[in-house]
Amino acid sequence: MKERTARVAVVQAAPVLFDKKSAMDQIVSRSKEAAAQGANLIVFPEVFLSGYPRGLYFGTRVGSREASGRQDWQRYWSSAIEVPGEETDLLGELAEELGVYLIIGVVERDREYSGGTLYNSILYIGPDGNVQGKHRKLVPTGSERLLWGQGDGSTLTVIDTPYGRIGGLICWENYMPLARTALYAQGIDIYITPTADARDTWQATLRHIACEGRCFVVSSNQYATKASYPADLACYDDIRDAPDVLSRGGSAIVGPLGDYIVEPLYNEEGLLYATLDLSLVTQSRYDFDVVGHYSRPDVFQLTVNTKKQRIVRQEEKSPSCSDS
Repeated sequence: MKERTARVAVVQAAPVLFDKKSAMDQIVSRSKEAAAQGANLIVFPEVFLSGYPRGLYFGTRVGSREASGRQDWQRYWSSAIEVPGEETDLLGELAEELGVYLIIGVVERDREYSGGTLYNSILYIGPDGNVQGKHRKLVPTGSERLLWGQGDGSTLTVIDTPYGRIGGLICWENYMPLARTALYAQGIDIYITPTADARDTWQATLRHIACEGRCFVVSSNQYATKASYPADLACYDDIRDAPDVLSRGGSAIVGPLGDYIVEPLYNEEGLLYATLDLSLVTQSRYDFDVVGHYSRPDVFQLTVNTKKQRIVRQEEKSPSCSDS
């Protein structure tokens, strides 16, 4: 049976960069705090586990890479998690204990192939203790492409919950109109947008998506300072002269007609709470349903490749006549 309301909590904080224990400890403490306030859905920022390395060059310039940057990337790789893995088991136990959905941005280490690629991913962990869905960022932005590989259409994930259908995209992939359409076509009700963008223009994006998709939009960003960066990073000089506040935040919650339910939080850590009335999603689609009565499939169509992409495909050899 569907619930008519959902209590959502949005975390605005940052772990110690490249420190898996710091991130896990914060996830536990923040989740328990939110659950005590009645939260059903708890949303953490982009790559919260184990951090968004804003301002670091990783020793890279066009045409060359430095050993110091490779050392820091190794450290980042070591702080990533595998899905499934030890950390997802612990997070599943936490979600089951609290009876909540945990939606967490993670740095995912892929061990299916070489083990040398990281992904910027969202995990959806249910109150049953299981990873119910995962999304990998389709296109890392700018210099992020040095850190993370590209996801594919197999993780354009929307999960069905008692609180409606939940999914989302990460930061600037929300500027990809076809990716948004692929989610709208899955009947999304609560749209999650973990981000590292603290600019005013990001708020316009949140409100546009809410109006376009006629859905709730829940955006979580990190509030990060230089104090969260280990001083022994090989590339620490990259941020030594940077302002103390590296990301001012801007987490917010927007209703399905584009109005703020909770306005952006800036320049501090915090938890944002809202009770979402899911009947407002239905009401908002009365005059605009982007993949329903306001679409024109006779004019426009989108084809989405949801197959997992592999560089090597093993195929069984068909028996020849001489083999029979």
